[in-house]
Amino acid sequence: MPNQFRKKTDPKTILRLKRRYRKKHRLLGSSEKPRMAVFRSNKHIYVQVIDDFQQKVLFQASSLMKSAKLDKGYTQDAAEKIGEKIAKLALDQKIKKVVFDTSGYKYHGRIKKLAEAARKGGLKF
Repeated sequence: MPNQFRKKTDPKTILRLKRRYRKKHRLLGSSEKPRMAVFRSNKHIYVQVIDDFQQKVLFQASSLMKSAKLDKGYTQDAAEKIGEKIAKLALDQKIKKVVFDTSGYKYHGRIKKLAEAARKGGLKF
């Protein structure tokens, strides 16, 4: 067990990290098909598109961006707008396929809305 799990934290966080590490070795992004990683906090949602072989973040979007023009970053509407924005950024760089990494979060609520909006924007995963 990694040392991260030995910290005294919330049991939900521990379970999410276990789910994340269990899937991590199967989700690798390349330059043709990068990994789209999602992080969700209580107030905001963050998305990065990563090329794991070059160990490089290609681009990112979050609900903190001023160009997103959001009142609140923790709603499903905000997640939907970020999904559309990340799809637009990906298509601008001629990326059509990605590997979707939920980072151990369940495919529900904000994560699901973000994924559906990215698919609607033209990304395939």
